[in-house]
This record gives sequence, C-alpha cells and structure tokens, in this order.
Amino acid sequence: MSETVNTPSSLTGGTWTLGDLTVTRVGYGAMQLAGPGVMGPPADHDGALAVLREAVGLGITHIDTADAYGPHITNRLIREALHPYPASLHLVTKVGATRDEQGGWPPARKPDDLRRAVDHNLENLGLETLDVVNLRLGDAQGPQPGSVAEAFETLVELQRQGLIRHLGVSNATAEQVAEARAIAPIVCVQNMYNLAHRQDDELIDELAEQGIAYVPFFPLGGFTPLQSSALTAVASRLDATPMSVALAWLLRRSPNILLIPGTSSVAHLRENVAGAGLPLSDEDLAELDKIGR
Repeated sequence: MSETVNTPSSLTGGTWTLGDLTVTRVGYGAMQLAGPGVMGPPADHDGALAVLREAVGLGITHIDTADAYGPHITNRLIREALHPYPASLHLVTKVGATRDEQGGWPPARKPDDLRRAVDHNLENLGLETLDVVNLRLGDAQGPQPGSVAEAFETLVELQRQGLIRHLGVSNATAEQVAEARAIAPIVCVQNMYNLAHRQDDELIDELAEQGIAYVPFFPLGGFTPLQSSALTAVASRLDATPMSVALAWLLRRSPNILLIPGTSSVAHLRENVAGAGLPLSDEDLAELDKIGR
C-alpha cells in the first residue's frame, strides 16, 4: 500500500455523489486484474492484490468490477485484498453478460440470469448489499437498440429486496437510458467514450444537468489504442503520455465524468492517478477537441 495515504478530496477532480455515496472522480477499473482476455487468474496473484491495496492507499474510493471478469476472479481478488472494506470505499459492479469457453461475452439478461449474477457478486465480494449495479446492455460491438424494461425491472425488484443500493446502465443508447430512468432512478451511465469516440456528448451534458454520473470506459480506445497526431503532439509538448492527456481531458470535459482506468501494475496505477491531474491549457483543450469532431 502507498506509504502516503491521500484523502479522497486531495485526488485530482475531487468527488462526485452516486445517490447517497460519495466517490472520488478518479477511480480504478479492476478488469485487467484477471488473466489474459479477462479469463482465469492473474499470472501475479500477489501483484494483483498489491494494485488493489495501492488504489485504496492513494485515496481512491470507487472501484469498478464485474463477476464476469475471470469469471469470478476479479471479485474474489477484491475481497481477498480489501475485505472488510473501508467505510469510504464503494464497489460498482455490473450484470447482464457472462463468459463462454471461447472468451466471448454472451448476453445474460433474463430475470433468472440477473438474479444469479447479483447473488454471485454478493458472494464473491463478501457483501450483503451491492453499492451500485449497472445493467450491461448491447454486445461486444457496442450498444444495440431494444427495450430494457424486463431486465431493468428485475434489478429494481432486487433493489426493493435490499440486495442493491443504486442502479445504473452500461453500454446503453440514449433511448435506453431514458427508458431506464422512466422505470427507476439511476446514478450512473457507463459507456465507451474518449477523445476520438464522442457519440455521447449530448448525453453527457444532459446527465450532468440531472446530477447523474457518466463513466467512460476505454479512455484511450480499448484493446486497439486510438492513433492521433494531435494527441501525440499535445503529449509530447507536455512531456506526458497519451494516456495522461486522455484522462486529464476527460476530467475537464464535464464535472459528472468519473474515471475508471484499469491496470495490473502498481507503477501504472500511480501514473494514471498522477496523469489525470495533468494541467491542460486552453490551447491544449482546443487542439484535443478537434480529434473527435
């Protein structure tokens, strides 16, 4: 764990409120703690535990996970590393997809699938109530149109039973966000978004007005990193990495954006936290804003 424990308020970006839960805007995404392809155990078990403990030591109070990671592996690592959890730490998980033997992510959004997934998350994290559960929609290619009613109403019922505190949606279209909100309150939307993929610009601004968090995944393009001469130029000028610039830009983009960059390295985790605080000038921002336009 970090020798110098930061407080949540000292982290770049400050905090945001998910319902009644206060989290740091700079969080940590645990997906990369599982093995290759997000399948099986990590090659370095102790190293994975060290990353989680370092995240808390740095003052991060928002960890994103899913029981499908591994499957089951990431949640069990979180429990081993951090349970009993600090009162300030909040775990955000997701349901709605499982894993197949080929490493795919087939949808699992029938009521029985969702109940089973919530039970697995509770068991593997060692919790009686999940802080936030996102309903994962669409598929590996991105959001897909269609009603969310049956699946989301199942989660609402589990919320009424006390198994879930707050709800959100992931990999969703703007129409699906609106449909979910008409059924029950949500505290966050988790979609792919970065400098080059800005299809949710209007949605982000709308959610900000409503006090709902937007949590972008793949801040640098995902498994195929985005290539941009403008991003490279700004990073070189600032003597920074492209990831640092991308994270800093996201924090500046809107106050409701929460970051969950993932890594399996303590050193990289520290770089991400520091990089999010990279100062960007108006000139830098104007140059970066052109990338996704």
